[in-house]
Amino acid sequence: HVQLVESGGDSVEAGGSLRLSCVVSGLTGSGPYCLSWFRQGPGDERERIAGIYTAGGSTYYDSSVKGRSTMSRHSASNTLYLQMNNLKPEDTSAYYCAAFRDRPGVDCTQRREYKHWGQGTQVTVS
Repeated sequence: HVQLVESGGDSVEAGGSLRLSCVVSGLTGSGPYCLSWFRQGPGDERERIAGIYTAGGSTYYDSSVKGRSTMSRHSASNTLYLQMNNLKPEDTSAYYCAAFRDRPGVDCTQRREYKHWGQGTQVTVS
């Protein structure tokens, strides 16, 4: 049973920082896996903002967070992190971590391929 549990969301002032965490359990098999952070504001579609591909460790950042955010993975504790700095009011969203096992013909950008999701953690920037 795969489980992803996020934490770290909070209410902060603009310019502040937060580190979101996502503990991943139950991912068996050799992978590779697409591991990503998404966010969804009220009335908005869920958008992918950061990702790590476990084969090689390449990372992706959406232009909206690039330069202000860093995604990392601590394999020993099966934890993903998203460090976000210089937060802006437009960063206010629910943040979700998600994962799927990669296979030929798909890639990490395809939201519909993400089979495993956390429950979300709220970030509010004022």
